[in-house]
Amino acid sequence: MNDDPLWLAQTALAALADLAFACALGALLLNGWLAREQAFATVSPARRGWRRAACVGRIAGAALMLCNFASLWLQSAAMSGVPIAEAGGSLWLVATGTHAGIGWSVALAGSVLLLMTSAGGGALSASRILSAMLAALIVAAGKSAVGHAADAGAFSFAEAVQTLHLLATAAWGGVVIAGALVLPALDTSVARAFLIRTVAHMSRAATFAVAFVVVTGVFNAWRGLGGSPAVLSASAWGHVLIVKVVLVAMALAFGALNRWSALPRLRRSASTMDARTVINVMRIEALMMAGVFVAAAVLSHSVPGAALAG
Repeated sequence: MNDDPLWLAQTALAALADLAFACALGALLLNGWLAREQAFATVSPARRGWRRAACVGRIAGAALMLCNFASLWLQSAAMSGVPIAEAGGSLWLVATGTHAGIGWSVALAGSVLLLMTSAGGGALSASRILSAMLAALIVAAGKSAVGHAADAGAFSFAEAVQTLHLLATAAWGGVVIAGALVLPALDTSVARAFLIRTVAHMSRAATFAVAFVVVTGVFNAWRGLGGSPAVLSASAWGHVLIVKVVLVAMALAFGALNRWSALPRLRRSASTMDARTVINVMRIEALMMAGVFVAAAVLSHSVPGAALAG
C-alpha cells in the first residue's frame, strides 16, 4: 500500500468500476426477472420497479464505461511518466502496444456493449440476453488481464479463474446492491407478490454465484499468499485480504438471514413489516459487498504478500 496520488486514483477507479459492473449486471438480471412477469406493461403494479431496474442498469453501465476509460487514461500516465493531464498523447500507444493497455481497452469495449444492452426498453430479447452475457464476459476478461492473474501469462489458467471470479462476484454483489436500490419500488401491497418472487430469484442466483466466488477466491488467495498462510499476518496485502474475507463472511451471514429467515416469513405473511425487513437486511448486505469491492481494488493494485515475503 502507498499514498501516491496516482495509485490512490487508480485504486478508487477500480473500486468504482467493480461496483458499476456489479450494478449493471445485477440490474439486467432484475430487469429480466421482472420483464418475464410483464412488469413493463403500463397496468402492471411492478412497473415502477422495472423502470427503476432499467434506470439503474443504464446509469451503472455509463459509469462503468467512464471508469474504464479513466483507468486507461491513468494507466497511460503511469506508463509514460507524464502528468495525468498530458497522458492523452500516449493513450493510443499504451492502449494498443502494452498488455495492460490492451486489457483496459478490452474492458472498455465490453462496458460499451453492456451499456448498449442496458439502454434498450421492453422485455429482454434473446439477442439482448446474449449480448449482455458476452459483454459481461468481455469486461471480466479485460479486467483479469490487468490484474495479478496476468503474471501467469495471457490466456493462462490463473486468468481464466480470475475471469470467473470477477463474473461470479459481480453477479452476487450485483443482485444485492441493485436489489437494494430497486426493491423499495416494489414495496407496495399491490406489488408484494412481485417482490416475493423477485427476492426468491435473487436468492437462488446469489447462492449459485457464491459457490463460484468461494472456490475461485480460495484459489486466488492461495496463489497470492504463495501457499504460505504466514503472509496473512506478515504483510499489509495479507491484512487487506483478511478484511475482505471478513466482509465476505458478513455478507454471507446477512444473505443467509434473508434466505432462511426473513424471506420465509415474508412468504407466509406478505406483510409490510416483513417486506421492509427483507429490504433492510439486503441493504446491510449491499454495504458489506461494497466494502468487498473496495478491498478487492486495493488488493489488485498492491504487490501480493507472497512477492513481498519472498
